[in-house]
Amino acid sequence: MENNKMIEVTDLSKDYHVVKKEAGLSGAIKGLFKSGKQTIKAVSHVDLSVDKGEIIAVIGPNGAGKSSLIKMMTGVLTPTGGQVLINGKDITKNRKEVVKNIGVVFGQRTQLNWDLRLGESFELLRHIYEIDRDEYEKNLEVMDEILGIKEIINKPVRQMSLGQRVKGDLVAAMLHSPEVLFLDEPTIGLDVNTKFALRKFIKEINRVNKTTIVLTTHDLGDIEELCERLIIINHGKIIEDCNLLDITDRIAPYKTLVVEYYDDENIPTHENSTLDKVEGNVARYRFMKNDITAAALIAELSNKKKMKDVAIEEVGIDEIIRIAYGQ
Repeated sequence: MENNKMIEVTDLSKDYHVVKKEAGLSGAIKGLFKSGKQTIKAVSHVDLSVDKGEIIAVIGPNGAGKSSLIKMMTGVLTPTGGQVLINGKDITKNRKEVVKNIGVVFGQRTQLNWDLRLGESFELLRHIYEIDRDEYEKNLEVMDEILGIKEIINKPVRQMSLGQRVKGDLVAAMLHSPEVLFLDEPTIGLDVNTKFALRKFIKEINRVNKTTIVLTTHDLGDIEELCERLIIINHGKIIEDCNLLDITDRIAPYKTLVVEYYDDENIPTHENSTLDKVEGNVARYRFMKNDITAAALIAELSNKKKMKDVAIEEVGIDEIIRIAYGQ
């Protein structure tokens, strides 16, 4: 039976040892002879698997362990314990072989050569990855269709804007046709148009090449636009691994109906909702999705009092994630 798992993480841990020193001159002198060490568990016994062609988002507060996890999955960091398999191969034991099958973009840390034109950086990577000329040209054409990269291919990297460099890094990460793409905070600092182009790129390479994509982000728009599966990590451990709709229904199983009436007299209530707030002729009703539908609630309230306008508010993903962190 064929294994559909592209990434398999088993009991993965990463510890950092930090030297603790007392404050002041006396503390510095003591530290010369005796230093106290503290162990910080950045990632603690994580198990995770990602199917071929899947797009997942890994999120968490600053210092939660996201970047350490991604760096171990890409071979940048060596785990303290556990194992990472990429397409069945251990990345620690077979690093050179495995990295030829992955692409990586680490936020604003470019892999492009600052002193070369963009096209020259691409040519350099072609030789490093030993990419066949026909495959290289074909991949460049595909990337150009998505990102319009040929418009800037003769521009020196040092003269590029942040958005242009991100586009260049995305193309550089995909030139060798990797089966897995890791994106660590790729949209940080980008304008709206560049974010749109980046998200389009991710969706297209996933659709066309079936590329498996692991994304870390603080931009909730990335999650809503790209991912069905969400991994929430905190204090080095996975606290949620679920479908985005499932976590929404579980953490926030309610909606809010906002009704504007023609006047503010005798605002009605309803047994299957809570009248949260009334401001003049506008009333807000919170109701559980499993108790009553929005259509039924609107119909029954309209029988009690004539409505001028209605709106339905869903709980935002930012609120859902905030609650998950708190839990």
